[in-house]
Amino acid sequence: MSTVTTIKRGGLTAAIDSMGAQLTSLALDGNEYLWQGDPAFWGKHAPILFPIVGSLRNNTATSAAGTCEMPRHGLARIVEHKLVEVSEDGSSVTYEITDTPESLKAFPFHFKLNMTYALTGDATLTQTFAVTNTGDVDLPFSVGGHPAFNVPAPGAEDETFEDYELAFTEAWTNEAPIITPDGLMTFEGSYKAPDNSDVLPITHHSFDNDAIMFTDTPGSTLTLRGRKSGHGVKIDFEGFKYIGVWSAANDAPFVALEPWTGHSTVDTEDDVFEHKVNTITLAPGETDKRTFEVTLL
Repeated sequence: MSTVTTIKRGGLTAAIDSMGAQLTSLALDGNEYLWQGDPAFWGKHAPILFPIVGSLRNNTATSAAGTCEMPRHGLARIVEHKLVEVSEDGSSVTYEITDTPESLKAFPFHFKLNMTYALTGDATLTQTFAVTNTGDVDLPFSVGGHPAFNVPAPGAEDETFEDYELAFTEAWTNEAPIITPDGLMTFEGSYKAPDNSDVLPITHHSFDNDAIMFTDTPGSTLTLRGRKSGHGVKIDFEGFKYIGVWSAANDAPFVALEPWTGHSTVDTEDDVFEHKVNTITLAPGETDKRTFEVTLL
């Protein structure tokens, strides 16, 4: 049975469910910023993505260790995680999963994944992925976050979804691939920022083709904010190659900001797991750490 652990620092609180080690609340002075999982729109909050981000073609790939067969975004989000540490001051918590006989049927590699949530500022949550290769062959994988935030944000209830925008530190001039109906990536008909601006207004129709995946971003900071109030969230994702932005296609009142190290299979690539673009490869005994920060505005 899953349990929820709450961490605190001043007026900032976060709650994490051991099922999936998923963040389920992020509140400042009692004001909830994290999407609360209304199943009428999307019944999750902030799943963690491992050992894949996005989808494999037909949910299957081959590998040097055997067949990989996993649902979208992998296995970590759908299993119970062990609580291994709570800091003395109650401001951080760490969870762990390792490979099991069941996981090896879907992903034939040995691993350990530690997820740490730490309140590191008056309004900042730091989330750290630590992946260790506990096997005797190379471990290929991707990791990612998927936190979704209420739009409008607390303190900006007079704003609408269309009053919100995405802001980079400078102009983003690249084209973003599009997610196909079967969950793969394609660069045909790709998304391009209007006027090569550092600020991108959003509407519900911005997500008609699923998530927008920004590549080669200028800097490693993205802000979701109301144009009038300035309220929202800022995410710092250094160490993650991509940032995905998504909302459900049913006028859902949230936006997810998703740091990724990899992505779905590209429609032009093969189905060998180790060949997936930007897959991380860990030698036996090595550990890879990736961190992103969310600051409430």
